[in-house]
Amino acid sequence: MSAVLLHKENGVGYITLNRPEKYNSFNRDMAMGLQQHLKECAEDAEIRCIYITGAGKGFCAGQDLSEATDPQGPELERIVAEHYNPIIELLRDIEKPIIAAVNGVAAGAGANIALACDIVLACESATFIQAFSKIGLIPDSGGTFFLPRLVGMQRALALTMTGDKVTATEAVAMGMIYKAFPEDQFESAAKKVATSLAQMPTKGIGLTKHLLNISYSNTLSEQLQKEKEMQVAAGQSEDFKEGVTAFLEKRKPVFKGK
Repeated sequence: MSAVLLHKENGVGYITLNRPEKYNSFNRDMAMGLQQHLKECAEDAEIRCIYITGAGKGFCAGQDLSEATDPQGPELERIVAEHYNPIIELLRDIEKPIIAAVNGVAAGAGANIALACDIVLACESATFIQAFSKIGLIPDSGGTFFLPRLVGMQRALALTMTGDKVTATEAVAMGMIYKAFPEDQFESAAKKVATSLAQMPTKGIGLTKHLLNISYSNTLSEQLQKEKEMQVAAGQSEDFKEGVTAFLEKRKPVFKGK
């Protein structure tokens, strides 16, 4: 079986990390497979939302340490540079909504890959762990970038230093993730969000994502200028025309993502 699976349904590209016997911990095969499937989803016009989850009981337990410590395996520098950094850049650069559906433990790089997605949904039994300090490493996969922006510097420092486990309910309360659902409702609720996003105006959503990305480094004046430019671009889309027409005709719009 492939270490990463992809199938399309109702405008959603469903990506599944598929090493359940290892709690979907990353090896090179899985890292490169995820990159490839993200690129395929980005290029496929029929896919208007991307959904990432894990097979079995876990979302992703981070790096497979047996590979990282194998004398014949890739060194840490290569793992970070070739495996994780490209994944994080793809997650942020793809101008389509990306959901992390966290179905179980998300630890180390697994937690930070989830947090780099646009919307993080979790089952109530899921947990998030910045496990790096437990083995003498630092948070990679964008952890030092996204975590303090989501939960504040104090909590980010505490979570990365202690490696404390955060439940899904706690993660919602501190603003780390969007929503948590009971176990028996999680999959259907998460897929409902994905299907809904796949029917929305993809162009406008993509431009919104781009604007929020660049807001980290822009001044207010620079951001206002970019908002003006992006609003003009959104206003030229077919989806804007359909949205206005549907509003005036008092009907539900049918967006095509163009």
